[in-house]
Amino acid sequence: MEASQRKGLSGVLFSLSLLCVILDLQLDGVLGTTRVEIEHHLEMGRKLLAAGQLAEALSHYHSAVEGDSKNYLTYYKRAAVFLAMGKSKSALPDLTKAIQLKPDFLAARLQRGNILLKQGSTQEAKHDFEAVLQRSPDQEEAQDQLMRVHELEELQEDAHAAHYRGDYTNTIAVLDRVIEISPWDPESRELRAECYIRLGDPQKAIQDLTPTTRLRNDNRAAFLKLSTLHYSLGEHHESLSHIRECLKLDQDDKECFSHYKQVKKLSKQLDAAEDLIQEERYQEAIDKYESVMRTESTVPYYTNLAKERICFCLVKINNPQGAIDVCSEAHQRDPRNANVLRDRAEAYILNQDYEKAVEDYQEAREFDGDSNEIREGLERAQKLLKISRKRDYYKILGVNRSANKQEVIKAYRKLAQQWHPDNFQSEADKKEAEKKFIDIASAKEVLTDPEMRQKFDAGEDPLDPESQQGGNGGPGGHGWPFHFNPFESGGNFHFKFHYN
Repeated sequence: MEASQRKGLSGVLFSLSLLCVILDLQLDGVLGTTRVEIEHHLEMGRKLLAAGQLAEALSHYHSAVEGDSKNYLTYYKRAAVFLAMGKSKSALPDLTKAIQLKPDFLAARLQRGNILLKQGSTQEAKHDFEAVLQRSPDQEEAQDQLMRVHELEELQEDAHAAHYRGDYTNTIAVLDRVIEISPWDPESRELRAECYIRLGDPQKAIQDLTPTTRLRNDNRAAFLKLSTLHYSLGEHHESLSHIRECLKLDQDDKECFSHYKQVKKLSKQLDAAEDLIQEERYQEAIDKYESVMRTESTVPYYTNLAKERICFCLVKINNPQGAIDVCSEAHQRDPRNANVLRDRAEAYILNQDYEKAVEDYQEAREFDGDSNEIREGLERAQKLLKISRKRDYYKILGVNRSANKQEVIKAYRKLAQQWHPDNFQSEADKKEAEKKFIDIASAKEVLTDPEMRQKFDAGEDPLDPESQQGGNGGPGGHGWPFHFNPFESGGNFHFKFHYN
């Protein structure tokens, strides 16, 4: 009985062993890659690389490497694709693997040495070029590159010495050549960026720091510096973008998180203020820009911007004196800002100070000669100045340019009663009163008629015979409304004023 059980157990074990062998053979056929398939991937990779279809070529070389991890040429060819794609850091491991598999593979050593030289790794690059020359002393490219290694080492020493002396201009000049030889060296670019910052050229510092975020792994310091530089220039959206990249690398980075909170708060306030201006909610926009100045008081750009936009808003809400005060402060802070000069000119127009408006528009044109808005504003201010020297209807009635129709009529009635000719006895006084009365009536006529008032505000006198064909000139060249002058006939006219 026991013998029978042992025999049965042996049969089961044999069957299991046979099944494992069969499965192993089947899996090997499914998962393994044949030499024919590897050659197919290599051939497709070569053709696609020649056609410039780099991503597709890389996919085939990946398959070839997986199928044969001992073939040094496969690694070398995949490295060539990485280099063609501009991914030198990805190419390095493949070149190193190819050299490990075949130490006398000079093409791989030469290629790796070139990459290391561009990365500024002089000692490692020197080792590769010397290894090539040891086996092939007449290799010209290796000879030339080894000379560049020696030149780079000397330049790096000179740059650090100049930087140590505080000679930042000379440091930049030396680093220009350093970076020409080793454009993928983040340290040289970071050093040159520091020099540009010390010399007050943050834009060039940004240009140097930007590629270092890709050249150095986990370069949170560069993202923070870039964010800080953009912030100082008033580029808050770019600043926010860079500081977010820093937090993607490490969300617990204290410096990046602290700066992120500040940038996010300020950026939100600035965007909200501009949205309010677009919605013509100018007083709310003023309040928001005042919050901006409280949030960031150390960077001049944001205070200057806030003053400029508050100046603009005050003009829009017809507060000429407030606008003039804020605009003048903004102009003192930023004398070449054409927008501030434009807005102050508009405030002067509201304040009926046309000479100063013309002066501001002329100065604004010096800084922004291509602006149609400034050109048209200057023409309008010049027209208003010309008219004011003849007759300014707002000044005649003593009202602001923002006065509504009821305010105009109220001022007219008061002055008409005061200057009615019947109130004067002597002929000379009557003549003067007639002239004043005509001006008062003309002012009321123009300023209570929307179309005529719009023309006058644009710098054109709708009652001026010189600018209106068929206009009827009254005494002193002033036209009487409806082309009728009650005083010309010499009759006794009496006026009654109704206050309904």
